[in-house]
Amino acid sequence: MGGAGTRRRLALGTAVLTAAALLTVAAPEEAQAAAYCPGRKVRTLPFSTGTVLVYKRSGYVCAVTVPEKPGTKRKMSVSVQARGGRPVVDEGRYAYRAGPVTVYAGQRCVWVKGAVARGSVSSGWILC
Repeated sequence: MGGAGTRRRLALGTAVLTAAALLTVAAPEEAQAAAYCPGRKVRTLPFSTGTVLVYKRSGYVCAVTVPEKPGTKRKMSVSVQARGGRPVVDEGRYAYRAGPVTVYAGQRCVWVKGAVARGSVSSGWILC
């Protein structure tokens, strides 16, 4: 397996890196959140300074807040509360994301909140 095998491996490696780069450029916040939250994306909650991405898998709900302009530390938060339960919150000064936070909701509704600096979003009861 001389030069042909090496060329094939290089071509495959280049293709994988190119696909990863295109995913990151096409939807950086989604690619970032998908790395932390398992499951399928069920909601995108945009607001003036960022976006909250919500994922669901086997009764678990996971959320991440990503800023519109990452790279500068600022106050960020994300929370998920299953109806009848307490919210799970991640809050602090972050440059790239708040979260992930995960709760077991089963078939219950959840309330998701997120904030970046002065902008915020609150979903109301969703995923019922």
